[in-house]
Parts: sequence; structure tokens; C-alpha cells
Amino acid sequence: MYFHRCKRAGRPPAAGAVLLFALAVSCAWSAAAQSEILLPPSKQHEIRAAINAEMERLRIPGLSAAIALNLQLVWSEGFGQADIENSVPARAHTMYRLASISKPITAVAVMQLAERGKLKLDETIQTYVPAFPQKEWPVTVRDLLAHLGGVRHYKSQAEVQSTQHYTEILGALDVFGNDPLLFKPGTRYLYTTYGFTLLGGAVESASGMRFMEYLREHIFGPARMDRIRDDNVYAIIPNRARGYRRGQGGEIENCALADTSNKIPGGGMISTAGDLVQFASAVAGGTLLGRKSVEEMFTEQKTADGKPTGYGLGWHVFHIDGRKWVGHGGNQPGVSTLLFMDPEQGFAVSLMANLEGVNLRPLAVRIAGIALR
Repeated sequence: MYFHRCKRAGRPPAAGAVLLFALAVSCAWSAAAQSEILLPPSKQHEIRAAINAEMERLRIPGLSAAIALNLQLVWSEGFGQADIENSVPARAHTMYRLASISKPITAVAVMQLAERGKLKLDETIQTYVPAFPQKEWPVTVRDLLAHLGGVRHYKSQAEVQSTQHYTEILGALDVFGNDPLLFKPGTRYLYTTYGFTLLGGAVESASGMRFMEYLREHIFGPARMDRIRDDNVYAIIPNRARGYRRGQGGEIENCALADTSNKIPGGGMISTAGDLVQFASAVAGGTLLGRKSVEEMFTEQKTADGKPTGYGLGWHVFHIDGRKWVGHGGNQPGVSTLLFMDPEQGFAVSLMANLEGVNLRPLAVRIAGIALR
């Protein structure tokens, strides 16, 4: 269903002039093939106009976007200012916090380990994270992936804007670990970033690797994500965008401080728009997971009484004009992000803005309509 890929024909070994001729033909073919999948200039012009209009309407300081067609990154560009105070323009390679787009990455890691028999989705989370206290009801890995586990989300803005720095994935367990579940798992949908902190701990336990080390080896490398990393507030990260918010009068001002090390698996990574569509293409194209696992992630879950949740396993699932889309948005101090994908067509668009509180879905839908027309 999701694994259409462009394959290049192999050629037999050649020598001398024959080899030179073969290389020339290969290079010419590659250039022609690349030109076929690039966005035509007219579509690029329309997309730029749509982005500029939305940025002006919403007063977004800076935004970077990327598009994949046929599972290939075909366009990426920056708009506006990555840093207003220092007049730094946003580029294709500008780095923004992913916010909650970190969740589908963690979900892929969990599904990989399930495929390899190192983790069971229907096992209780305490099997892999024994430091998480036993609760009134059992909570499974699958429950957490689907936000059906009853683990709470943030209690206050102070938790969102935490400036405490953690060096361990489960370091923030003391913030929420002792709290009771809010409901019996499976009976309600409640979005929770802390649930993905537990899943990050499960990845470490099942793989025997540090969380980010596992991602680098098994996801970032195979997906050709060249820039993604943890959003360490102390690290020097080239091309990192400054973050902004709207003040009480609507003016643009610097965002609140926030150290995201308390939630790396659910909202603590940083990367580029291009890396995100590379990730989406690798998922849809079968580079990271088998067909069954991908379809399971992209299947909308239901509560125990049959109510659809609009969420699969680590991915939002929604329909527009009868077409199924999957993706994820993110919002935290200083950023609004969106990864929006039609896996059957091998299409993905990512939008990363350095202004919090922005709904980017209408713009993504507009871009998809242009690119796929």
C-alpha cells in the first residue's frame, strides 16, 4: 500500500571507454529523472505566494518548508527571519524545534523493536520501565502510543516552560510518575507528552542503547536525516532559529525560556524541514518498517466503546475530501510545526515556523493541492 519506490536499473560492469560511456549515460539518465520529479517553476511560484500570504496574515517571523514527491525530497526553502534581532534570514537548513513531531519518530522506534521481537506492544509499560510505579489498572505500550493510557499531560504552564535540565530520558519521571491514571486505559483519549517519555524509556530498555543513540543508528541514518538531534539548550547548534510569541497586544516578542530535555521522545528534538520529509518518505517507502507495522501505525484507534480518536499509533489520522492523510503537529515555546503526508501518493510537506500558537494545517492543505494538481 505504501511501498511504491523508484528503482534504478542495474548495469553490468564495464571497463575503459565502455565504463565512461556507461557513466555518462547513467549521469544523463539521473539528471533527467531528477528533473521529472522537481516541482515545476509555476508550482513553486504558487507555493511561495501561498506561504508569503499566510506569513503576512499571521505575522510569522520565519518559516521553512519542504516537499517530497514520489518519496523524494524535491523542494525546500526558507522565508522571513530566523532571528529578527540579528537580521538572520530563514533558510532551507534553518533548525527549529520539532515539538510534538518527535512523537512519530519515537513511535517508529517502538514499532521497529516490536518487529524485531524485542518489545511487545500489548505488554505493560512497567515491563520495560520498572521505575514507573504500578497503577490501579495495567497500562500497555500500545495504550501509550495511542494516547489511551490515562497518563496525564501537563498540569500547568510551569511544566511547559520548565527550565530544569535533565541528562536522562526518564529524568522527568519524578514530575508525573507518582500521579494516578486519569481513567482506565482504553476508555478515553487524552493526549499526553509524558506518555511518550515512558516510551522513550522502553526503547532504551528493549534495545540496550541510549535513546538518541538508537535513533541515530536505526532511524536518522537509514532515513538520511542529516541534521536532526536533541534540542540541547546548552549546545551550539548551527542555524538554530530564535523563537517568538505574540504579546498581549499582538506584537511579536521573544518566547519564554524552556528546556525540552524533560520530554525528548515526545517533544525535545530539533531539525530542518527537509529532514522531516525525509523521515516521512522513509516511513511510507518501507525503509524503516515493514508494511504491516506502517499500516498499524496509520490506523485510527478507537476507545473501548467504539469512538474513533483521530489518532493511530504515534500519528494523527484524518480525512480531507475523502482522502486519508497522516501526520503530526507541534507547538511549544517558540515554534509551530507540521508534518503532513499522503503515504499512498508518496507526498509529504513539512512546515516549521518560529512563532508559537499557529495553525499550519490550512497552509499545508493549500500546498498539497498545488503540488499534487
